[in-house]
Amino acid sequence: MNLTSESVRISDQSMTITRKCDFPVFDADNHLYETQDAFTRHLPKQYKHVIDYVNVRGRTKIVINGLISNYIPNPTFEVVARPGAHEDFFKNGNPEGKSMRELTGEPMKCIPAFREPEPRLKLMDELGIDRTLMFPTLASVLEERMREDPEAIHAAVHALNQWLHETWSFNYQDRIFTTPVISLPIVEKAIAELEWVVKHGAKAILIRPAPVPGFRGSRSFAYPEFDPFWKRAVDSGVLVTMHASDSGYARYQSDWTGPTEMLPFKDDAFRWATATKRPIEDSMASAVCHGLFARHPGLKIAVIENGGSWVPHLLENLKTTYKKMPQAFAEDPIKTFRRHVYVSPFFEDHMAELAEAMGGTDNILFGSDYPHPEGLAEPCTYVNHLPQSFNKEDVRKVMGGNLGKLMGYETMVK
Repeated sequence: MNLTSESVRISDQSMTITRKCDFPVFDADNHLYETQDAFTRHLPKQYKHVIDYVNVRGRTKIVINGLISNYIPNPTFEVVARPGAHEDFFKNGNPEGKSMRELTGEPMKCIPAFREPEPRLKLMDELGIDRTLMFPTLASVLEERMREDPEAIHAAVHALNQWLHETWSFNYQDRIFTTPVISLPIVEKAIAELEWVVKHGAKAILIRPAPVPGFRGSRSFAYPEFDPFWKRAVDSGVLVTMHASDSGYARYQSDWTGPTEMLPFKDDAFRWATATKRPIEDSMASAVCHGLFARHPGLKIAVIENGGSWVPHLLENLKTTYKKMPQAFAEDPIKTFRRHVYVSPFFEDHMAELAEAMGGTDNILFGSDYPHPEGLAEPCTYVNHLPQSFNKEDVRKVMGGNLGKLMGYETMVK
């Protein structure tokens, strides 16, 4: 690994890049910021009423199904938090008890590199990122707030995917792999969406880690009724990702706190203490216990921006369950999990413990969450947080080799 220091210019701000790597870096978690027409530009006329923007005391808010959402404080993204603004908070905590607003500090104007692929490539070069998965930001607001209307969910998701393809493409110069959203309520429509995005070049897709809403209520995405979709996904060779989202757990929390939507940037100790890991842990427990991987042995799922601290707890529970009812599983569920699930830990996680739980580093993926405030201001400084027990080959695999292998870029050279 090389430690270099370079002065670069990002927008109107000069910064010193303190870390670059002398091997290929494939970031599993970068983000774009959607424009205000991302959901509405291609929305069919009969669904124009489901998404809108309104002015509330001088601030623009998104309206979904007639309800104003505060999920993202500024859904236009004209002004955004600086990359890595919360980095110290996640690394060292908040001993002074500052509010999230105080921790965020002065915002910045959204720059072209956060909105368009060509300037983003230049920024990636400055930051030392060779390839990245590119996730939308506001997209996670859609499905939960439209859960009572599955037809509208599919219409809105397709409109967003059309915008993503039109603006970013799904594979930009074999370096930026933008992840279209697939929603599952109506299986036939999910398959049609999958086929459309794959036809248009998608190498990875994004599925919400949550129960699937439907006309008769919610159910697990791992139930056999979804098998035709999962078979198509495996056959297509596309990578399935499950990125942190609004998975609907605010509905469960509301039994304790009263009705509210998920507000990720609100100072809410109860949410932080109870539900930040539950959605992904429950999702992966369902995938294993409901037999999804047993029925689709070629399926791989990359779990992004959910951290890794939930993994040992889940595997311990699976171990105990398997001991008590082995007849419920096709094999040892820990073996199943390790073979099919790839995890992108937060930089502040105890990665040595995660590697032990996962049986090694082969299924660990580096993700910087750039340019979100809770991510890293300099993506490659993730190397600084890897444990000393990781040898050089472990570091290369985590920082890009594992994801490259998953996506067919094993021959990445630098």
